[in-house]
Amino acid sequence: MTAAKAVSTDPEKEVVTSSDDTASSASTKQNDLLDPVIPAAPTDDDDPKPANPAAEEEGADTAAEASAPPPPEETRTALQTTVIMLALASALFLGALDMTIVTTAVPTISEEFHNTAGYTWIGSAYMLASASTCPMWGKISDIWGRKPVILIAVAVFWVGSLLAAVSVNMAMLIVARVVQGVGGGGIMILVNVCISDLFSMRKRGIYFGAMGLVWAVASAVGPVLGGVFTSQVTWRWCFYINLPISGVAMAVLVFVLKLHNPRTPMREGLAAVDWLGSLAIIGATLMVMLGLQFGGVSYPWNSATVICLIVFGVVTTGLFVLVEWKVAEYPIVPMFLFRKRASAASLALGALHGTVFISGSYYLPLYFQAVLGASPLMSGVYILPWVLSLSLVSAGIGIVIKKTGKYLPSIFVGMAIMTLGFGLFIDLGAHANWAKIVLYQIVAGIGTGPNFQAPLLALQTTVGPRDMASATATFAFIRQLFSSISIVIGGVVFQNSMEKQYPKLLESLGPDLAQRFSGSDAASNVGLISQLPDQQRQLAREAYSDSLRTMYIMYVAFAGLALVVACFIGQRTLSKEHTEHKTGLDQLRLSKQDRLDEATNGKTKGDEEKGPATNGPEKEGREKSS
Repeated sequence: MTAAKAVSTDPEKEVVTSSDDTASSASTKQNDLLDPVIPAAPTDDDDPKPANPAAEEEGADTAAEASAPPPPEETRTALQTTVIMLALASALFLGALDMTIVTTAVPTISEEFHNTAGYTWIGSAYMLASASTCPMWGKISDIWGRKPVILIAVAVFWVGSLLAAVSVNMAMLIVARVVQGVGGGGIMILVNVCISDLFSMRKRGIYFGAMGLVWAVASAVGPVLGGVFTSQVTWRWCFYINLPISGVAMAVLVFVLKLHNPRTPMREGLAAVDWLGSLAIIGATLMVMLGLQFGGVSYPWNSATVICLIVFGVVTTGLFVLVEWKVAEYPIVPMFLFRKRASAASLALGALHGTVFISGSYYLPLYFQAVLGASPLMSGVYILPWVLSLSLVSAGIGIVIKKTGKYLPSIFVGMAIMTLGFGLFIDLGAHANWAKIVLYQIVAGIGTGPNFQAPLLALQTTVGPRDMASATATFAFIRQLFSSISIVIGGVVFQNSMEKQYPKLLESLGPDLAQRFSGSDAASNVGLISQLPDQQRQLAREAYSDSLRTMYIMYVAFAGLALVVACFIGQRTLSKEHTEHKTGLDQLRLSKQDRLDEATNGKTKGDEEKGPATNGPEKEGREKSS
């Protein structure tokens, strides 16, 4: 008789029985209903453990790796990556270009509109709007995702450019520049945020460096390009040029940029925005920057207007810190960044680097115009050794970081050479020595280039992916704020030094010219120097040269301080691994819970020096559950 077979459904092991065994089993079940069941003692045969646990675990890991999605970088072709980076670079180029392109066009614009009162506001409106809205963009992209938010930023910039190009009066132009600044600030923040989401820690250094090159070139060619448009076509082309380039960049990003989109509902997203903190930081930034801009120019430094703006700005900053620390559910500036040594040092380094860098970009042209007698257009040409050297080094240092996985050597070497380079600027005299002028600019540029993005990489190693955007926005905001403060501080030192030159100028030039070349009027009257007789002209140039020398001594001190601060950053090897980061409210809630867990456990993310830094620490279980 052929035995019929029944197959057990036991998940641990398969049991095959004959038909006779099946009948016996049925009889046993009837007896079990009447007699109590006494469990049998376990035996080794009943143990479901596999014969080789290590092999079983290895097989499970292999299966998990096979089923896991590939890293985001492997899903893009080289062509797609190139197109994305060109689109991001184009948007960043325009955002940086519009900071400086109007500097040579402002006199013509003021003359056409018959309005000199708005002279300074054409440039400052963009800077104020850009700086004050910086912190918001990072958190907004955390809520609604990177792609839709960067598209909104480019669209806002496009609208502002169009309004500026067709402006019919000064008021309309200034409003348009504010709109441009809001969009430009978003572009400058979100380009770095998108790069952080697109590439691993090891690879993003090279793309950060490339963006640093784009930024430097745009800032340098802005005045030259503005002068060409103004003299050859019309000043309106300073803004028309943005329309096709930003339009193409926006179209490319729509179709090619692929990042996580949380599809956050509008109502929930708006409720999650830190409105109180945003208003506080915008108000504080505007008051401080307006006070610094008005001081010594529109109003005396001891005037009620300047004092009130600066004092209330500082008080509002304190309120902002309190809101972010105690009130905000999802703060736009995470306060824990300032409690960790490495992240606080990275932010301080970015601030000091911005302080020193902007002095070269802003005051070297003043040296060329006042001491060498160059026109505004030619001063943009004379500064090319500085711009080209820092641009090329900024791009090249990204390659070094990508190969070595270390950013700290670049920071130290860069800061040391930058200190040397700005120290050499002290040696620039009242007579043109082109060998010195070119060589000193190259040395300073080589030192400045590495630290556009290396401190940002150092900061990103101290935070998790969920805090990456806020940390990046905070870094950019602090750098831009201190750059603006640096211009004012440098101007005050220069003006005070020129004021001390007044007795000597009075003796040789007379009271009228001496007054024009001293104090706050000195920087705006450099055009008069070329009209003086030879002996008087040389005396005025020596006064400007001595005052600029005093100012650069101060910036050398700032560069030396940055070198000291770099000692507190610490080194973390950058990993080549990369996983897709998700955005949305769920991730913000997890980030908030992480902060609470750290406070409870007495640990701080990023302080661990062991192991490579990837995208920052993660709570693996929570990430899977999300």
